[in-house]
Amino acid sequence: MHIDALARAAATGADSAGGKAVLFNTITVSDGISMGTEGMKYSLISREVIADCIETAVMGQWLDGCVVIGGCDKNMPGGMMALARTNVPGIYVYGGTIKPGHYQGRDLTIVSSFEAVGEFSAGRMSQEDFEAIEQRACPSSGSCGGMYTANTMSSSFEALGMSLLYSSTMANPDHEKTDSAAQSARVLVEAVRKNIKPRDIITRRSIENAVAVIMAIGGSTNAVLHYLAIAHAAEVAWTIDDFERIRRRVPVLCDLKPSGQYVATDLHQAGGIPAVLKILLAADLLHGDCMTITGRTLGEEIERIPAPGGAHQKVIMPIDAPLYAHGHLAILKGNLAPEGCVAKITGLKNPSITGPARVFDSEYAAMDAIMARQIRAGDVVVIRYVGPKGGPGMPEMLAPTSALIGQGLGESVGLITDGRFSGGTWGMVVGHVAPEAFAGGNIALIEEGDTITIDAHQLLLELVIDPAVLEARRARWQPPAPRYRRGVLAKFAALASSASLGAVTDPVESPEKKPSGAAD
Repeated sequence: MHIDALARAAATGADSAGGKAVLFNTITVSDGISMGTEGMKYSLISREVIADCIETAVMGQWLDGCVVIGGCDKNMPGGMMALARTNVPGIYVYGGTIKPGHYQGRDLTIVSSFEAVGEFSAGRMSQEDFEAIEQRACPSSGSCGGMYTANTMSSSFEALGMSLLYSSTMANPDHEKTDSAAQSARVLVEAVRKNIKPRDIITRRSIENAVAVIMAIGGSTNAVLHYLAIAHAAEVAWTIDDFERIRRRVPVLCDLKPSGQYVATDLHQAGGIPAVLKILLAADLLHGDCMTITGRTLGEEIERIPAPGGAHQKVIMPIDAPLYAHGHLAILKGNLAPEGCVAKITGLKNPSITGPARVFDSEYAAMDAIMARQIRAGDVVVIRYVGPKGGPGMPEMLAPTSALIGQGLGESVGLITDGRFSGGTWGMVVGHVAPEAFAGGNIALIEEGDTITIDAHQLLLELVIDPAVLEARRARWQPPAPRYRRGVLAKFAALASSASLGAVTDPVESPEKKPSGAAD
């Protein structure tokens, strides 16, 4: 609703700094609209389409610089991948967060509506409250207001050095967002003059900074998938195991939705991402010498900003009293995910469960069972054949997870999938299981009633089964036929890498592994 106004402001900013702006558009998919439908299969695919589109325009027109402006989940990484690929001076301008809705003394976000579906279906919410939440959840323009995927990626871009400080938590309707877009374009014109390119900024060390911030703010599981893709586009050595390395040393500092209390506008009032960066740098958890788009280092940028707000603010915790001592995005492995998978473990009293498998070969079958109250405490729901190739497109499972939470089962039911989760998801959930079912991963061999263990303490996702029985099942398994044979879904299914490599469509070689803790 407001992106065009930001683009016009950026064009004016570029022209005033001595450049000449040329505007062009790409596509996007709103996950809020496509969630729970066949359209969700196109969401992750749009990341690749966006990157291809921007690369084509920038390189085809031989542009000197590029301001990417976006405000939804996939145009964030898609735009950054394009900047890394083209290596033309570039800057990312976030479209801005939405302001929260309000009902009965609590803040609302888009996820409030999804969780209300589960509560209403379970008889725990009145029709009046259900409709009131739906009508009040999204009162203005802007991206989903919790620390979901769009706000996670925008926040990390500040730490990466590819966006201006404070820009990632500004609200979309506020005038400061328009001013920031114009200033971003002026900064880019100067970067063109200085020949500061994305790959001067996007390095292994700056990605470590970005991931440290993602851990500190309690960001989305999708950030794992997207930073694997961004690193690949920038030709930076980065693996799924690097996320676990960062998680172990960076605490969760911010009390933000979905598992916390506050939204992005609250974080902005408390000092924004620069306040988080200042805390992390003082604790020696950031590389302050990394270059930013301004031509100054991240340390020099942070030095210019004030310390976090006083004791009255409750959004950002001090480093010696964090919400959680370690990061929240845990990389689990085991016989169900030898390549790894991602669990979001904040907000859980006990991040481990062992229980019987309830197996579904589609999101819709799982959702029908959940809404029919067929899932019980202690169950482990398996949703498979929804990975990068199997979906295709690795759709998000926000509807099933939100329905479980609404029914009061968020702490007592596990859910594993080779698909993705929304940034708004929380609970005993594990996604990005790799290899995926369509590629013959062991998740395809689970049968109803099998025992599955999810244990974030041991970083384990395990099917409790005799190896000989598993091999006998494998001998009987037949790969399914592709769901689509033409068009963009078929192209993505044919080209997409494993989720453990970012589900990218560019060729992927075996990543070079550096010694633990190494950075270039």
